Amino acid sequence: MKLRFLGTGTSQGIPVIGCNCTVCVSADPRDNRTRTSALLESGNTAICFDTGPDFRQQMLRGRCTRLDGIVYTHQHKDHTAGLDDVRPFYFLQRNPLNIYANEGTLTQLRADYGYIFQEPRYPGVPELALHPIGEDAFRIGDIEILPIPVLHYDLPVLGFRFGDMAYVTDANEIPTASMEKLRNLDVLVLNALHRTEHYSHFNLEGALKIIAELKPKRAFLTHISHLMGTHEETTAELPGGVELGSDGLELETTDT
Repeated sequence: MKLRFLGTGTSQGIPVIGCNCTVCVSADPRDNRTRTSALLESGNTAICFDTGPDFRQQMLRGRCTRLDGIVYTHQHKDHTAGLDDVRPFYFLQRNPLNIYANEGTLTQLRADYGYIFQEPRYPGVPELALHPIGEDAFRIGDIEILPIPVLHYDLPVLGFRFGDMAYVTDANEIPTASMEKLRNLDVLVLNALHRTEHYSHFNLEGALKIIAELKPKRAFLTHISHLMGTHEETTAELPGGVELGSDGLELETTDT
């Protein structure tokens, strides 16, 4: 399987509108971050985690031509605002596009995109098949996905494990039972917003503590704010086996 970081930025992205800080004016392309999302691919299946406001740009940049399902971590707009841009995949594939999310997220999607779900269907809207998920594993194509419940302040959010890789974004607390599901990983992707305490995200110190406890072979940080510092300077401070994610970075595993 291959996991590609489509976006690694926080809700404002980087550069931030109107900001002239060192990160926002950086010439290093790794400091240019669209909203957080990822693409998981096997030989036969392509799955997107979240469709934020930059979804169209990310699909074009990654030359993505196939999508077998979208899996949502939660209902916040920086993770759902690009849903309408799945239309080209529906037109290409001519099959309902499968959407997987918890009940709270599905309820919000129906409210935000009522024109997609109303009957009779408006011409030209994508046909979506909504699948509620809880804590049980499910399959999309040849990939099995295990939901990992975490908390984003008091909002239930889902991380996901697939084989020996896991993807956890928008969290500041991982319950004990979920920690157990994240052990023995080759790759852990975990959110780390910036350096100071935050009410709904791990900061850098908190993320590193989680990584130190879980001991994955490699760990990558995502959902990064411009307040973290530049990619280059932050990388120099990270312990061995921990890296900053960046838009377009690809990770591969032989596990299926």
